Amino acid sequence: MKTIMKRFTLLIFLLLPILLISQVSIKGNVTDKSQAIAWANVVLTDSNEHIVTGGITDDNGKFNLKTESGTYRLTISFIGYTAFEKEIILKGDLDLGSIELKADNTLDAIVITHQKKLIEQKPDRIIFNVENNINTIGGDALDALRIAPGLRIQNNSINLLGKGESRVMINGRLLQLSGEDLTSYLNTISANDIKKIEVITSPPAKYEAAGNGGLINIILKKGQLNSWKNTISIANNINTFNFLTLRNSLLYNKGRLSLTFNANGTKGNSRNIEDFQVYYPNSIWDININSKDKEDHLSTQLLLDYDISKHTTIGIQYLGNTKTPNLVDESISKIFNQSNQLDSLLINNGNNHVKVNSHSINLHTYTKLDSLGKSVSLDFDYFIYNSDQNRNFITNSFSPNNDLLGINAAANTFSNQNIENFSAKTDIEHPIKFINLSYGAKISTIKNSSDIQFFNAITDSLVLDTNISNTFKYEETNQAIYVSGLKKINEKWDVQLGLRFENTKTKGYSVELNETNTNTYTKLFPSFYASYKKNENNNFSISYGKRIERPRFRDLNPFRVVISSNTFSIGNPFLRPSFVDNFEFKHTYKNKFTTHAFLSIRNDGSSIIFTSDVENSTQIVTRSNFFKQYIYGFGESFILNKITWWQSQNSMNLIGSKTEFTENIGAQPQNGIMFSANSSNTITLNSSTKLQIDASYDSPFKAGLFSMGKTYSIDLGISKQFLNKDLQVAVLVKDIFNTSSLNNLESTVNGIKQTYGQNDNNRFIRLSAKYSFGNKKIKENRRNFGNEEETRRAN
Repeated sequence: MKTIMKRFTLLIFLLLPILLISQVSIKGNVTDKSQAIAWANVVLTDSNEHIVTGGITDDNGKFNLKTESGTYRLTISFIGYTAFEKEIILKGDLDLGSIELKADNTLDAIVITHQKKLIEQKPDRIIFNVENNINTIGGDALDALRIAPGLRIQNNSINLLGKGESRVMINGRLLQLSGEDLTSYLNTISANDIKKIEVITSPPAKYEAAGNGGLINIILKKGQLNSWKNTISIANNINTFNFLTLRNSLLYNKGRLSLTFNANGTKGNSRNIEDFQVYYPNSIWDININSKDKEDHLSTQLLLDYDISKHTTIGIQYLGNTKTPNLVDESISKIFNQSNQLDSLLINNGNNHVKVNSHSINLHTYTKLDSLGKSVSLDFDYFIYNSDQNRNFITNSFSPNNDLLGINAAANTFSNQNIENFSAKTDIEHPIKFINLSYGAKISTIKNSSDIQFFNAITDSLVLDTNISNTFKYEETNQAIYVSGLKKINEKWDVQLGLRFENTKTKGYSVELNETNTNTYTKLFPSFYASYKKNENNNFSISYGKRIERPRFRDLNPFRVVISSNTFSIGNPFLRPSFVDNFEFKHTYKNKFTTHAFLSIRNDGSSIIFTSDVENSTQIVTRSNFFKQYIYGFGESFILNKITWWQSQNSMNLIGSKTEFTENIGAQPQNGIMFSANSSNTITLNSSTKLQIDASYDSPFKAGLFSMGKTYSIDLGISKQFLNKDLQVAVLVKDIFNTSSLNNLESTVNGIKQTYGQNDNNRFIRLSAKYSFGNKKIKENRRNFGNEEETRRAN
C-alpha cells in the first residue's frame, strides 16, 4: 500500500507542471460607468451549469480567474445591478477589459452593506471616503478636509503635509479662490454631499501645473439611475458663540437626465483669538486680539447632465455663494519697558462690514467616439467674484492704571475687489495599439480690479489719505497644451509620461503710483510615473512632477492694508512665481501597509515677512521672493481591521526642511525635522450606533523663516440611526483639550523677534441630525471644471 501511495504521489508531482501549463486565465475590470465595483461575484460555469471556478472583484473592480481551456459561461453579478452573462471560448489567456454593469431599475431601494475603506492608497493619490467618518456628519467641506489624511489647515491655508499649500477642486474643477476666501467658500458645502476626497500628490500633465502641495479633488454625490433622494440636515456648532446651519440636498436621476441641487444656509457667530508678541530693543509689545465673526451665508449648487444620445452628454454646473462675514474685534496691546514693567496700553476697537458674492458656471460636453476608449470633452467656464468691505477702527491710549490718555489713531477704510475669469479647454482620450494617449489644450483670461480708500477719522470729518488710497488693476492670460501617454509594458510594469506647456502673460497697473509691471514666462512642466507590481502583496511606484506656484492677486497688490494704528500689510507687484520639483516613492504591502518617501525642491520661493519699524513701533507684513527650499520626508500608513467591530487607519511621518536664503532679508533660515502622527478609529457598537475617535500630533517644526510649536488634537463623535436608518443623529466634540491651534509661530528679522498664535474656533461641540427619504443608491459625479487654477488665487 505504501508503495502504491508513493507512486501515486510521484505521479502527481510529475503531472502538476503539465496541469499548470495547460491552465489559462480570464481577467477583466467591472464598473458601473462612473466607478469600479468592488466585491462583485464572478463565476465560470460549464455546459452542465456546474461551477468550474469563481471569485470576487477587488477594490479596483478587477478579477483574474484561472481554469483549463474550453467553452464556458461567465456570469458577473452584484446587488442592485443586472447580471452580466457571456459565453466565452478559452483557448489562451483572455482579457475582457472593462465590463459595465447596468443598474437594476426594478429595485426601488437597495442598501449596500459593504463599506469601503475610510482611506484608500493609490499610486498617485490618497482617497478619503468622507461618508465613512461620522465626525463629518453635520459639518462642511472644510471640516472634512481637516480630518483628511496628510492635510493641515491653519491660518486659512490648506497644506499637504510637508509639501506646502494645495489647490482645491470641486468635481475636478479648481476653485478660483485662496486663503480666507477659499476656506469661507468651503464652509458653504455640506460634508453630507461629498462622496470622497482625493488628495492627488502627483498630478499628471492633464491637470493644471499650479500648486506645489498637489491637488485636492472634492467629489460630490450623484443619484443612481432612475432614482431620487432628498436629505435635509441641521447642525448647531457651540463654542463661545454658536451658529446654526440648515442644508438640503436633492439627487434626481431618471432616464437621460441627472440632477443634483443643494442649498445651504448658516446663521450665527464664531470666535477667533490671536496673540502677538514683538520684542523691540527698548520695549516688548504683548498684543491680544479677540473677534466675533459673523457666519451668515447662503449658497447653492446645481449639477445637471443630459444624455442627448447614447454617446454624448451635455451638462452645466453652477456654484453660487453670498456671504456677510462681518466681524467685531478688540485688540489690547500691553507695552512693557526695558525693566519689564507695564508702560502703557493701546486698545483698538474695529468693525468690519463685508459682503461677498461669487458665481461659477461651467458648460461641458462629453462624447464617446468608439468602443475602444476614444473620447473628447469640452469645458467652458465663467467665474466672477466681488468683495466689498468697510472697516473702521479707533485706537485709544491708556496709562498703566487704565487712565485714558487720548486717541492714538482712527480711520475708516473702503475697499472692493472684482475678479472675472473665462476659460475654455478640451481633453481628448486617444488610445492606440502601442500606447494610451491623451492630449488637450486650455486658454484662460483673468481680470482683477481692486481699490482702497483710506480716510483718517481723528477729527469729526473724514479726510482722504492719498498716500494709502490706491487702485490696482491686474490682467493675466494663460495658454496651455499637454500630451500624456500611458504604457502597460507587461503584467508588472506601467509607465506614464506627460508634458505640459504653459505660456503666461501678466500686467499689473497701480493708478496711484502710475506704475505698470509686466511679466511673460513660458515653461515646460514634465511629469513621470511608473508602477511595478512584484506580486499580489507588493506594489511599488515612483513619480516626478514639476509644478508652479503663482502669487495670489492680493499679494501682488501694492495696497497698504491698515489693521490698527501699529499694524499694516502691504503687497508686492514684483512677486515672481515659484517653481517646484516633486519626487515621490511609494510601496504598498497587502493593501494595508504603505511606505512613502518624497523630496520637494522649491526654487525662487516667496513668503510673507514680518518686519518692524523700530522707531515708530510698527509691525509690517510684506512679501518677497527670497529662498530656495528642500522639503523631504518619510512615512508609513497602515490599516488595522482584524477585529470586526473596530477599523483603525493610522499614519506616521518624519518631515525635514533645508532652506537657503537667496536674498538678504536680515534673518537666518530655520531648519529642522518634524514628527507627525494621525489615527482615525471607527468603533461599531451595534448595527445602528457608531463611535469615532480621531487623534493627531505634530511636533515643533522649523522651516524657512519660521519655527512653530507643537499641536495635537483628540476628537470624539458618536452617531445613532433611527427610522430604518433614514434618520441619523450625531454629537461631535472637536479638539477636546483645545490644543490644535497654531502657536509660537516665531521669526526674527533684523534682530526683532515676533511670535504669533491663533485659535479660530478650534474647540466646539456640534449637535446634528439628518433625514433622508427616497432612493438610497448613490454613485459619484466626476465632471470637471475647466478653470482649474485661477479661482484659488482670488483673495
